[in-house]
Parts: sequence; C-alpha cells; structure tokens
Amino acid sequence: MIPNLKKPLIVFDLETTGLDLVKSRIIQIAYVKVLPDGSEKTCDYLVNPEMSIPYEATAITGITNEMVADAPTFKSLAPKLEKEFSGCDFAGFNSNHFDIPLLAEEFLRAGIDFDFSKCRLIDMQTIFHKMEPRNLAAAFKFYCGKEMTAENVECDGQPHQAKFDTVATYRVLQGQLDMYSPERQANEERQLPNDMDALAAFSRTNENVDFAGRIVWKPVVDAKGKPVTDENGATKKQEVFNFGKYKGRPVAEVLQHDTGYYGWMMNGDFTYNTKQVLTRIRLRNLEQR
Repeated sequence: MIPNLKKPLIVFDLETTGLDLVKSRIIQIAYVKVLPDGSEKTCDYLVNPEMSIPYEATAITGITNEMVADAPTFKSLAPKLEKEFSGCDFAGFNSNHFDIPLLAEEFLRAGIDFDFSKCRLIDMQTIFHKMEPRNLAAAFKFYCGKEMTAENVECDGQPHQAKFDTVATYRVLQGQLDMYSPERQANEERQLPNDMDALAAFSRTNENVDFAGRIVWKPVVDAKGKPVTDENGATKKQEVFNFGKYKGRPVAEVLQHDTGYYGWMMNGDFTYNTKQVLTRIRLRNLEQR
C-alpha cells in the first residue's frame, strides 16, 4: 500500500563511523524521496567523515577510508540536502533513536539549523515492536503455535510466576530448534544448530567482558591498524576499557603503566562482576611476567 502523503517523505538510512552521537560521523547517506503523487527519487552519497573510519565500522558497512577519500564532506553536501529535505517528513528504521539525532548533529556542525521539530518522524522499528510484541507470551504463540496457557505450557501456575515462565521459556527453545532445523529450513542462513556452543554464540549481542560493559573485547591491530590473526586465521582480541580517561586502551597496558588505577576501580562504584573481571586480568598479567 502506498503511503497517503500530504507532503514529501524522505525514507533514509545512514552508515556511520560509530554509535556515539557526539563523536560519530556519517560515511554514507541514502534516501528515497517519495512525493504525494507516489513518484520516487533515489539518492546515495558516500561522505568523507574527515576522520579515519574505525575497523569495526568498515567490517559492518564495507566502506573503507579509500572509498571516501575523494567523497564530499557532509558540510559540502549540507546545503543541497537542506534544500532537498525542506518541507519533508522523515522515515527510517530505528531512525528516531539514532539516524535523526545524528543527522541533526551533522547539520548543526555544518552551520545549518534544520528544524526537525516541524517534521513528522516515522520509525518503522518502533511500529514493528509495538505491533509485534516481543514478550514471552508472543514468543510462545509464534514458536509453539498456541496461546500460553497452563494446559499448553503443560505446567501448573500462571504467567509471571517463575515456575510457569521457566517451563514456557524451555518450550520456546524447543520450538525454535524445531522451526530453524535443517529439515524445515532449506536456507542455511535460517538454520539454527542444535548445539549449545552455537546457540550461545548466536545469542551474544555485544562484546562485553563484564556484564556492565565497562570492559569490552576489541580486535588486536598492528601498526597499520589491521587486525592481527592467530594461527587459525581468527582475529585476536584483547580486553579494552569502555569508559573514562582510558576508554579504548587495553586493560593490561593500563594496569601496567598506571598501577593506581586498579585500586581506584576496586574502591570505586563498580559492580562486583566488573571488579572480578579486572582482578582476573591483573592476576593473569602478573603470572605472565
């Protein structure tokens, strides 16, 4: 169904150097401008971010420093985009939480005060999440094909009681293994191995070393910024601080050169798990000396 438009709609997406709204820069912007008569205009620009693109961003987007070396900067594109976007509404996926705020930042850095408060901002991810709930009852119905009742879960009790929800959760796992088995999914990308290592890896959504994310895994890179691999070709990783004055620095390196930092963290307002992880890294490094 074609959207019922009263003014043009910009459906857009950004690729960026990162997720920090202050420090990140746009490296690609693409959009479809849909007019009220249903006609469409598509544009796609690579953007020189005037900074080195981190390895992680290149790994996700495929956009390298070489690809944007001769591309226009956002500041040079901004007047054209302002003219193109003027009087339009905007739509994207997760756009209200990230793309719109970052686009606003880039416009302001370019000296253009683009007033998004006058635009309708439509986020398809929000619509998706609100229309298709992502709770346990919805998962049970989707994977098990029935309502989450005591009879269907095969458990006494009721939802939101630990015993009932535990059994229902296990039934969901069984349903997922059935639905994404090789017997039911010809496409390998839709197959989910019945293997705990594979399931754990698939469930991982971040690179946190500690649960609070104060320390994260980052690739080890050489002097040229390229990832270092082991004898099996896998990228080597190391623990890196994810906050404070040493953000982005290897934990082992910091503990060696700033011996007081360990004590500061151990006495600071950090979770016990973070302190446990920090202590393990410190003891490992002492054993390796």
